[in-house]
Amino acid sequence: MHQYSLADAMTDKGNFTVPKLSESNMGFGVLGVFLGLLLEVSTHGPNAVPRTSWRHQDLDLMEFSEPGIFNYSTLLLSEKRDALYVGAREAIFELSKKNVTVKNNKVEWTVAENPMVMCTLKGKSKEKDCLNYIRVLQVVDDERLYVCGTHAFQPQCDYLNLADFSLDRQPEDGRGKCSFDPSQSFTTVMVDGELYSGTAYNFLGSEPIMSRYSPSQSLLRTEYSTSWLNEPSFVFADVISEGSNRVDGEDDKIYYFFTEVSVEYEFFGKLLIPRVARVCKGDLGGQRTLQKKWTSFLKAKLVCSMPELNFVFNVVHDVFILKGADWKDTVIYGVFTSQWGNVGLSAVCAYNMTAVEDVFSKGKYMQKVTVEQSHTKWVRYNGITPTPRPGACINNLMRQQNISSSLHLPDKTLQFVKDHPLLEDPVLPIGNGPRLITKDVNYTQIVVERVRALDGKIYDVMFTGTDKGILHKSVVYEGEVHIVEEIQLLKNSESIKNLLLSSETRSLYAGSDSGVVQSPTAFCDRYRSCADCVLARDPYCAWDPHTAACVNILDAPSQRPRSLIQSLKGDADKCPSASGLSVKDYQRVKVKPGSSAELPCLVRSNLAQVMWKSNGSVLTEASRFHLIAENGLLIYSVAPEDQGHYECWSVEWAPAAGKNFSRLLAGYVLSLIPPPRAPQQAGHVTPPLNSQETSSTQAAEGNGKTDRALLTSAIAPPSFTATTQFTSPPQTDSSLTPPPSSTIRFQPKLPPLSSNTPHSLDNRVTAAEYLQHNNSTALLFLFLLFFLLFLAALAYNCYMQYLPAPCLRLRGALLGSHKSTHQPEYRACEAGLMEAATSDKMNMTEQPTQNGSQTTQNLKALRDTGYETEPECGNGRIPSHTCGGDSPSQEKPFDVDCESQPIEFADADEPYC
Repeated sequence: MHQYSLADAMTDKGNFTVPKLSESNMGFGVLGVFLGLLLEVSTHGPNAVPRTSWRHQDLDLMEFSEPGIFNYSTLLLSEKRDALYVGAREAIFELSKKNVTVKNNKVEWTVAENPMVMCTLKGKSKEKDCLNYIRVLQVVDDERLYVCGTHAFQPQCDYLNLADFSLDRQPEDGRGKCSFDPSQSFTTVMVDGELYSGTAYNFLGSEPIMSRYSPSQSLLRTEYSTSWLNEPSFVFADVISEGSNRVDGEDDKIYYFFTEVSVEYEFFGKLLIPRVARVCKGDLGGQRTLQKKWTSFLKAKLVCSMPELNFVFNVVHDVFILKGADWKDTVIYGVFTSQWGNVGLSAVCAYNMTAVEDVFSKGKYMQKVTVEQSHTKWVRYNGITPTPRPGACINNLMRQQNISSSLHLPDKTLQFVKDHPLLEDPVLPIGNGPRLITKDVNYTQIVVERVRALDGKIYDVMFTGTDKGILHKSVVYEGEVHIVEEIQLLKNSESIKNLLLSSETRSLYAGSDSGVVQSPTAFCDRYRSCADCVLARDPYCAWDPHTAACVNILDAPSQRPRSLIQSLKGDADKCPSASGLSVKDYQRVKVKPGSSAELPCLVRSNLAQVMWKSNGSVLTEASRFHLIAENGLLIYSVAPEDQGHYECWSVEWAPAAGKNFSRLLAGYVLSLIPPPRAPQQAGHVTPPLNSQETSSTQAAEGNGKTDRALLTSAIAPPSFTATTQFTSPPQTDSSLTPPPSSTIRFQPKLPPLSSNTPHSLDNRVTAAEYLQHNNSTALLFLFLLFFLLFLAALAYNCYMQYLPAPCLRLRGALLGSHKSTHQPEYRACEAGLMEAATSDKMNMTEQPTQNGSQTTQNLKALRDTGYETEPECGNGRIPSHTCGGDSPSQEKPFDVDCESQPIEFADADEPYC
């Protein structure tokens, strides 16, 4: 008995053992395993970081959109006409390939009133769903395009004449060619005038088909069977040409990529599986079996997983086929995520076309078997495979057997294909794992380009778009992937729905709901230094020592590349030694004592660590009043010991080079501003207020290093600076860094100067001196005032009997007992105890002949606290008559015979005396 986890289900290549467990038990078991995988991946998952980040407003990007038109998701690039065709909602545009802001042509394709009414009657939105979304743009020939739209959930297709950019206005039925729903995924590709598509064939989307439409032939499609297609979501389709040098003479093949619900694995829910399917271009269907159906349809699963964590990415979002000179050099790139999106991981897996071909030509088939009466399982087919091989394209060996087309295939082979469309062997990625894994990123689109670097090697550069409008640029170096940069392509945080690459213009074109954006493939000119250019590890970029600039190697003259500096390892030691900043080039920063100083330092690399040095010593977060932030250093309450030289260093680790590279980014000289002196008018002497102030004023005038501002800052808290300005501030250099906005300055508000008062300035100075030198007197006065208020409050509360017994006794001693007008509240808690004590005193008066032990017992009763652990009752072996008299008149309502009912434990439920 064997139970499969999700990863086992995706990667196991052995015999599929039929489990004896019930489906519910297996579902819960697999759910537990998967939740454990989620926890492990979220805790220990990778965290690939782009080295450089570019904001949208920092780049010179070209954008196109028109008011009132949305959903620019269908793009077609025509290299011959230097045009970019854009299919939007009820409109088709022809834009310039070199500059998408230039609109050459436009045609509108709207929905008539009658189809609009029919769409709304079916429950669709008139403002959104029942419009015409252009979903298909394919080149028929040099003069026409084949275009299709959803057309109010009644898809239609037409021809677009490029000469006058007009539609023929002879629409054709678009079922099987275009999707009904504008939000439904589908794919198309035009091959030699024939349209291959993967979409839904009905309004509800419950009949998915992979079809071929040809003007000269009838529609060829897949079977309506879950064995063939089970709720698929198509993402991409393309043709792979075999070439004329193919020895076996096989036909060209069309590959479809999609995600569907698994039929071969049990799970607690719908388990999604990424697939690749293949059909032959020359397929004509069967003669008797599979008439007008594909006779070459086969599908296999794509595996993209993290082997170290046994985690599988089971949803494919987009595929790009990087074609080489020979079909064997073709590499398939795909972007994947998990079915459970809360994991927050995306992956890029690459597959060799030879591995795909081996699975389709040599892989084992799977078949359905009935288990436990009506339950169906998929297991490996171990029987004899018919010849010719089912699902194979027509080759030279078949032609020698007089099988020149699919119409001549035997019924045994065709029936086997109909019942066994699924292959058991999976298509494994290059390196048995993803080339790139990112965290908290959802990739939606991918394009790849091969670039020959200065070292003569060819590198694959990947451009991946996200659902937040971000573009990641990555390079594959020796099996590892380095994310060069991330670019914010779209202004708003929206999904990139289409991505195209032009090698001629070296531009990227991104389509979204809001518009089209054109971006260059490299931003070499934004790297200002040789080290920054080399550490970027961008195959497009190199440092030119002649112009002291980072340039694109594709734009450099043919004789110049030998002198360019480039290292895909990121070895910045190849750069010429830079003189760097000298102390005289450091920026001078002057601040007032006690204020804050901000020293900015901008680091472009997200992989670099920032290191600050103060007078040669490295600063840390634990340093005094220092805050090391992303954009600089913030020093709180600058003191004289904080003065000196500050340096901002960037330390970046290059894994491929195995080195650390340090660069000085900024240098500062921090100093304090000397305090301003109070101006004195000739012939005027300010009379001192007292002898103490006179002596302090004379001391301040005799010593230039002591002033009133320093005294004020010493008294004030370090979080703000108290300053008093009487004249205009001194002029400073414009290069000085102004104090940050977070620094708060408090300035005393003095009455304005009067024109008829000649000595008003001196009077204000005298007032300021009085405030500065009499702070201690003011504080002492406030202290005495609050102390007197406290004593008054204490006396009042004591008089009102709100305070405990010591204060009450003091009150009784001062006021006498006759002043007591009411019983204290705390005595009410002991009313019962005092009543018992009074009764005992009366007994003592009536029985004066009792021995001393009885007197002692009565005294103890006065101190009784009421706790059960007191030894005055049964536990103390006291006779029962001490707890109450024998006469009924002396018994209390709750008196108990302690001797007959002794209390054995303090927490017993019995009452006590």
